[in-house]
Amino acid sequence: MNVDLPPNSPLLDRCPEALPARAYYDADWCTRECAAIWARQWVYAGRHDQQPINTLRRIEIAGQSVVLARGGDGMLRAFHNTCRHRGAALCQAEQEAYNGKLIKCPYHAWAYDAAGRLVSTGYATPTADFDKSAHGLFPVHLKLWNGFVFLCLADTPPDFTPDIGLDALDNWPMANLVVGHVLEKDMACNWKVFWENYNECLHCPGIHPELSDLVPVYRSGIMSAEERARVAAGETAQPALKPGARSWTQTGAACGPEFPDLTEEERQRGHTFVTLYPTMYIVGHVDYVRAVTLTPLGPETTRLRAEWLFAPKTLAQPGFDLEGVTRFANTVLMQDGAACEMNQRGLHCSKFNAGRLMPQEFAIYDFHQWVREQMERA
Repeated sequence: MNVDLPPNSPLLDRCPEALPARAYYDADWCTRECAAIWARQWVYAGRHDQQPINTLRRIEIAGQSVVLARGGDGMLRAFHNTCRHRGAALCQAEQEAYNGKLIKCPYHAWAYDAAGRLVSTGYATPTADFDKSAHGLFPVHLKLWNGFVFLCLADTPPDFTPDIGLDALDNWPMANLVVGHVLEKDMACNWKVFWENYNECLHCPGIHPELSDLVPVYRSGIMSAEERARVAAGETAQPALKPGARSWTQTGAACGPEFPDLTEEERQRGHTFVTLYPTMYIVGHVDYVRAVTLTPLGPETTRLRAEWLFAPKTLAQPGFDLEGVTRFANTVLMQDGAACEMNQRGLHCSKFNAGRLMPQEFAIYDFHQWVREQMERA
């Protein structure tokens, strides 16, 4: 760059090469990535309140079928969806009822207790060489954080480390929030393309006119004032949202009572983004929270799922306009999805080997480094 960067600037001082183009469409790369990243990292599996007591839920993670069980005690436990007898799937439907005490294989009636221990071999009569204690269900690591359920297939899971810390959402009443709206869309792009789009705002002025109006700094193609090539001496932090706006809604007004325990800084910030690669990001607003999840369905297809979380009293307000709240972020997500699909369509060019990152794409560079480290480690 031709200018001196201000102290602590996040901007890159060079234009490094991006990941190779084939990382976004090559089937072999996708297979290796599934094993190196999605089968080893924490993956979001839903809100704690979305699964009734005495039910089993089938979840697919990195090509593996997992059963999430909520027994009569209300606790959530996760196992590979495989009977230890001859490998039959225990849970056939997306969600099934069970008695809350025994997980029974529908094929030969082997039964397991809530902890996954084998307690019955059905009509079979094992001989003395068969050890029941060695034939329990294969467990899957489970973590509950702020009402979100995460699973990890690795034998030894990595540390659970949201990018801005485990306490990032402590001032939001996360465990008491409920899902009020869900958006799902299958995008014709690689999952990494969406994360790259998330990690920069160079596209904001051209792709997000509504968002750039709400968040003035986005009009400059940056995510925060610290990203300017020069920051004026003595410049103080300003509210992130335009004058009069409090939240990401169609009108900019809060959709209900603001969360009482937020700090003034959190209110002025207008949005608190928490990132958990590779699975999701969470956005805390003064009046509601959004959680956006990515699931790769193939080298060039990604499922996007967004959940809007509200306090029950907000949803219960007379005349509460749910569509008026969700329409704004819906618009932004659909614009992002279209941009990502546009990006994906150009990657097959035989002349294009890899992109080059601009100084403002420092967060993409960090993401690429994270991807490379996971692949090398595996």
